[in-house]
Amino acid sequence: MSLKDKVPPHNLDAEQATLGALLLDWDAVGEVLPYLRPDRFYSFQNQKIFEAILSLFNKGIHGDLLTIQDELRSSGQLEAAGGSVYLSSLIDTVPTSANVEYYAKIVFDHFIRRELIKVSSSIVSSAHDETIESRAVLESAQQKIFELTDSKQTQGIKTMDEEVSQTLEMIQKLCNDKSDLNGIPSGFTSLDSMTSGFHPAELIIVGARPSMGKTALALSMAQYTAIEKHIPTAFFSLEMSDKQLMLRLFAQEARVPSEKLRAGRLKMDELQKIQNAAGRIYDSPLYLVDTPNMKLLDLRAMARRFRLQYKVEIIFIDYITLIQSENTMIPRHEQIAEISRSLKSLARELEIPVVVLSQVKRDSEGRAPTLADLRESGSIEQDADIIMFLHRERDTTKDSDGLAMAIDTQLIVAKQRNGPIGPVDLVFLPSYTKFENASERKGD
Repeated sequence: MSLKDKVPPHNLDAEQATLGALLLDWDAVGEVLPYLRPDRFYSFQNQKIFEAILSLFNKGIHGDLLTIQDELRSSGQLEAAGGSVYLSSLIDTVPTSANVEYYAKIVFDHFIRRELIKVSSSIVSSAHDETIESRAVLESAQQKIFELTDSKQTQGIKTMDEEVSQTLEMIQKLCNDKSDLNGIPSGFTSLDSMTSGFHPAELIIVGARPSMGKTALALSMAQYTAIEKHIPTAFFSLEMSDKQLMLRLFAQEARVPSEKLRAGRLKMDELQKIQNAAGRIYDSPLYLVDTPNMKLLDLRAMARRFRLQYKVEIIFIDYITLIQSENTMIPRHEQIAEISRSLKSLARELEIPVVVLSQVKRDSEGRAPTLADLRESGSIEQDADIIMFLHRERDTTKDSDGLAMAIDTQLIVAKQRNGPIGPVDLVFLPSYTKFENASERKGD
């Protein structure tokens, strides 16, 4: 028998047992909702019955044999659902509702298998279509597979019975958490106080003129999340090589001047600091991607891989104008708009914050940047949840050892959808290419 002649995976006994358990115990509806929706039943009759159950559940009406039968009759679906005889027979399929979640998981498992067959068929069809670029086929395939892995979560339209309970649970969790921080920390106290951390699905933009320290700021944040807090973190570097980034990371973590590292002029105590830092960095869940001219499709595909394989909780991208759009025939500002929308969509899809660096217009040189200074596209301003700008003096003063001294810097939160805006005081340490809290300034 060929594959196309095979009956799609299903388990009618498990479907009937699930519905029978719900008829016996209405409170069990909440137990199966994380797994089941009407279209996840193979039998059309069972789909209609579960639709009636959800309809009553959403109305706050207690469901039993009579109310479900009346709901089906009023919607004109009673006969399609098998009629009163079939509905009554479901009660006899199980003696108790104790195993309802187990039955629901079996139904869900077979639904996933049927969806995998559909996705596989779609991928095969696309792969044979030579008008579609192979990387586009790959990106589409990964997206479909990712959606399947996340199919236990409700997609699209959300009903209030789900939303209210989830919101109350979130509020309770926030109340139990005595700290003011409920997102992923940046490591900068004043910024975290203003934002409560970076939150899932947020697109965060950090803008500045060249050589203002965008990469240093992002790497300082990544160092804190991955090394200090052991939060799985991905860093996409489209400009600097992985070796350059690692030298910066060692300088930051060991607090050894980067120029000494590059020149190999280390004292014994500094070499010991480097070795100690190496151990901390080695054990950290930090993942680097060093790919110049990276295509948007490739970036999205790799981000999904990080999320699935390494459970990454935050992504940094350095920087947006170095991402290559697939559609190179349209004007550059339209390409950037497409990339911006795609990155916001990616943050929502993966349910993690995505921090993206961006250059600002040359006109902002010598003054604090504003939202109007974002380069190439107003779409960035529209798509971002948080926009921050770095502003500091370019001139540096050196100490007696010839090392650049700390520079007072402002990180200006110019936009925040769900919080206040304003400046945050930081200190830039050029010798370590590192930012620190102004309140924790150390005399190195």
